[in-house]
Order: sequence, then C-alpha cells, then structure tokens
Amino acid sequence: MTTTRTQVAIVGAGPAGLLLSHLLHRSGIDSVVVDIRDRHEIATTIRAGILEAGSVRTLVESGVSDRVMTEGDRHDGVVFRFGGENHRIDFKDLVGESVWLYPQNDVFVDLAARREADHGDVRYGVTDTSVDIAAERPVVSFTGADGRPARVEADLVVGADGSRSICRKTFPAGTRSEWFREYPFAWFGFLADAPPSHPELIYAHSEHGFALVSQRTPTVQRMYFQCSPQERPEEWDDDRIWAEMRRRVNGNGFEIVEGPISAKMVLPFRSFVTAPMRYGRLLLAGDAAHTVPPTGAKGLNLALADVRVLHEAIIDFLGGMGDPALDRYTERALDRVWKAQHFSYWMTTMLHSVEGASPFDIERQRGELALVTGSQHGAAYLAEAYTGWQQAA
Repeated sequence: MTTTRTQVAIVGAGPAGLLLSHLLHRSGIDSVVVDIRDRHEIATTIRAGILEAGSVRTLVESGVSDRVMTEGDRHDGVVFRFGGENHRIDFKDLVGESVWLYPQNDVFVDLAARREADHGDVRYGVTDTSVDIAAERPVVSFTGADGRPARVEADLVVGADGSRSICRKTFPAGTRSEWFREYPFAWFGFLADAPPSHPELIYAHSEHGFALVSQRTPTVQRMYFQCSPQERPEEWDDDRIWAEMRRRVNGNGFEIVEGPISAKMVLPFRSFVTAPMRYGRLLLAGDAAHTVPPTGAKGLNLALADVRVLHEAIIDFLGGMGDPALDRYTERALDRVWKAQHFSYWMTTMLHSVEGASPFDIERQRGELALVTGSQHGAAYLAEAYTGWQQAA
C-alpha cells in the first residue's frame, strides 16, 4: 500500500473539489483529490449551468480559464411568461450584474485542464473509498485505478463528493442535523437539435404546468417541463414532448423552435441541508452538505461559494489560527445556503402547478408573478438573488 502525505485531501473531483484544489495550489497549499468516476465520465455527464457573476469572476480571476467569457452566453436578463405574454427582468438595469449560460461539465473541463497543467494530484476512477477521522491526521483510503491500494494522510479532509456523500456519512451519529423537503413534482428535461427559441431563458407558467426554455449551444436547446416524479422518459416520443411544450409555452405570436430530441431524463425536486458542515478535521462542501431544486439555478453556484469561504478558512487554519478558523465556516456558508433555499423554494412554488390547486391558488400565483414583473422593487429582488448575493464577511 502506498501512502501519500498532504495538507488537504479532497474527496470528489467535480467543480467544487477541483476549484478548491486549484485555489489551495495558488495559495501554496498541497492537496490530493480522489473521485470514483473517471475523467471522461465527469466531462461527458450533461448538466445545465447558469453561473452567477461571482462564480464567473472566481473562475476567470483565479486563472482557471476565460473560456466562460468567450464560449459562454452572457444573459443580462430573464423572461417570465404567463398569461400568454413575456415579461422581461433586466438584471443589468436593476442590479448591474449578469449571469452566464455555461454547462457544469464545461466548468469541470476547464478546472481539470488547469489542475493537469499545474501538475495537480488528481486521481480519477478510484474504488473502495473510505475516510477515517479518528486520528489527529485523518486518512482517506481507496483502491487506485491501477488496482493498487493507497491511502492519503492529511491535515484536513474535505468532502465534495455529492449528494450521496460518503464523507457526510462519516460524521458520528448525533453530531449533525438535517433539513429535508421533497416536492410533489419533477422536471422532464430534454436536449433538442435546434437553434435557440429565445436569446434568454424563459420561465413559463401556465394552467398546464411549468416549462423552461433554455439553450446549451447555438445548435442545441435544453428544455424542461413539469411532470410527475414517476414519469418514464422512454414513454415519451418526440411528438408527445413537443405537443406538451407547445401547450405550455406557445401563444400570442410566440412559438418555440422544434427539432429532433437527443436525450431525455427526469429530475426529481428535493431540498436538503445538513449542519454543521464540519466535524473535527472533516469538512463538507457543495451537494455533500446541501441541495436545492433547479428552479433558481443555485446548486453549482452554492458549491463554488462554499469553496471560496472554505479556501479562506483553510488558509487561516494552516496559518496558525487553529480550530476557530474552521468554526466560522459553517456559519458563513449557511448564510448563503439558506437564502438560496428560500429563493429556490419561492421560485418553485410561484411557477409550478400543484395537484388539487383551487382557482384561488392559481389566480394568486398569477398575482404574485404580476407583482414581481410589474414592480421595480419586486424585479430587483429577483435580479439580485438570481445573479448572486455578496458573501457574508
């Protein structure tokens, strides 16, 4: 068995884990990253991505890549469609910020290339991963992609290993709390070979249910419509999917652009938070500590925001400030997490249909949408939340 000693061991080589490794490298701190997936699998797993202004600045200013600026799509606003009409929220005018449409797997590609260029120690395709936090220096053990057993001893371990986190499960019983909410609907997502239907995202509310019109590239659209969590994608052919989208979006001169559908999936809706995000020398970041519904486009941005705060805490800890530097991490990270939970919940309940909703409930939703889109203050709240809040000190 080979043993590697490092300052920070990171479980999970997604965007959160690789960004943390990159920022630590820039600060002169060594790290080792491990992931059960191989690099190709992570790079080719198609996931949506709306990046807040702060996330873009982090990627560009830290030297990861400026590809988000050259190949991503800057969106200065978003459209809410209800009552058959489009209502645009102008982010730039209201709060002076924008968001970028840039898929999560492209964020990974940029980060993986940067870590490789910097000779970072990233080990993909490992198996049998376990974390031992009993000793003063915690240990991550695994079998490498070459089939050989290995262990990494570190000053700190960071679990950035997603919603099924083994690191979270390593916390001793009774040392953390959980908050969970499961929604009674899901998103039916699909990719279509067609040019964009609109320059910006359209969030559509209708009597037939919610729909989202987005894009992935100049020739591929990514779209969603509200469905049952039990829906089976294989039972939906192209004609049925487009008929459902037309029912929810088309009207008054607006029509979505249709094309052959290349991928289909159902995305369940869940909210989850655990706290504290630290036990001893083990810390959690991203989906390992919290998940949100996709309506508010917060999941990836929360993970990157966690990493920015955690990077500062690790610098202070290793610089001699000790445990107090780590103690503040949960408080600072959760300040943003709970704001995002509220925003995602609010967007979800405002836009989606609920089975058994009364005529009053439906009209109340329309009134809420009219209030948000027809009020400068209401629109500004949405714009600030969507483009991203300032990090708490």
